[in-house]
Amino acid sequence: PISSILVNRYGSRPVVMFGGLLCGVGMISAAFCTSILQLYICVGFITGFGLALNLQPSVIIIGKYFLKRRPIANGLAMAGSPVMLCTLAPLNQFLFDNFGWRGSFLILGAILLNCCVAGALFRPIGAGTALVKTQVNEEGKDALKGKITEDGSTGKKIEEEEGKDCFEKVNQYLDFSLFKHRGFLIYLIGNVLMFLGFFAPIVFLAPYAKHTGIDEYSAAFLLSILAIVDMVARPATGIVANSRWVRPRIQYFFSFAIAFNGACHLLCPLASSYTGLLVYSSFFGLAFGMVCAMLFETLMDLVGAARFTSAVGLVTIAECCTILLGPPIGGILIDTFGDYKYMFIKCGAVMVLAGTFLFIMNYYNYRMLAKEEKERKMKEEHLKSVRTENEGKKNWNKDSTQDGPELEPLREKGEGIKKEMNGT
Repeated sequence: PISSILVNRYGSRPVVMFGGLLCGVGMISAAFCTSILQLYICVGFITGFGLALNLQPSVIIIGKYFLKRRPIANGLAMAGSPVMLCTLAPLNQFLFDNFGWRGSFLILGAILLNCCVAGALFRPIGAGTALVKTQVNEEGKDALKGKITEDGSTGKKIEEEEGKDCFEKVNQYLDFSLFKHRGFLIYLIGNVLMFLGFFAPIVFLAPYAKHTGIDEYSAAFLLSILAIVDMVARPATGIVANSRWVRPRIQYFFSFAIAFNGACHLLCPLASSYTGLLVYSSFFGLAFGMVCAMLFETLMDLVGAARFTSAVGLVTIAECCTILLGPPIGGILIDTFGDYKYMFIKCGAVMVLAGTFLFIMNYYNYRMLAKEEKERKMKEEHLKSVRTENEGKKNWNKDSTQDGPELEPLREKGEGIKKEMNGT
């Protein structure tokens, strides 16, 4: 949410550059830590905050630049993450073996400082970055204040208007009226449920491979396979989502991707050999890429580009709990039963449930939208017919009072009567 507020206030470019600086400083500072608490602050808080300032502006600026081919643009932009992920797991192992954990933090911090260079290339559109709706509300509020002052109204009214400033200022950066938006609430509930099992399989994939007797480098290679497939899946998903058959009903496609992701986790315990884990990693990478490519596109499709910045911030507030709870719950299941399969079953069941919920509720939402659109058109047609009828009556009355040759005898007779009355 802080990232969304800063983007609305200052734009995407300075926020990304500041986030890249925080990432680099946090990782480099971690190289000099002497306790786990200091690592929590440097890597967890400072670097984590910097990464948040990097991700959201990158997604938001896509919505400002693209409309017609926005799903493809989102898919291509999201493909940058697995490009690094496919090399990061072996790179981390290599850096740790050769430079130790302190040297590894220094090198990773230097790599993350390149986010400042990427942010400098962000080209803002237009002078202002605030919401259009908020700007209109602010202009209307200022005009109302000026009118009250000119009319000499009491100071009580001015104080009432000033009392609204607090909410207006908050609503300027985070549009809380989105909680009245039916599609946004459906998306929010489905995603909160989905993230309970979304990240845990990635966290425990390499440990699960080591648990089955696979060496460290081979276990790390599973994440590279996942990332390579993910790298291809994201832009491919964007192309499919942008097609004229899928984009009008992209919410169904997103629901299928989540359910497909869950099905992969449910079948993972059947993969007992390294070949089976390679197959699982490939399908998991495909499903993971499909979800990530459409994660923000579906939200933008629901709320529109103008309210997207606030929507991302509000979604993040609600999702943070399940994102944080997912991996620890998986770890508790592993410690309790001594087996990784229960963690994968839990994640798969949760994601299948989330996909099913989104599919059913989006079907309901599409039906309601079609019904509301039909009622709106009928109302417009009714108003148009009433307006046409009123205009016809006005024209008839106007025509009936106009001078014409057929009314000449009646007019002469009336003038004669007036003359007689004046004579008497």
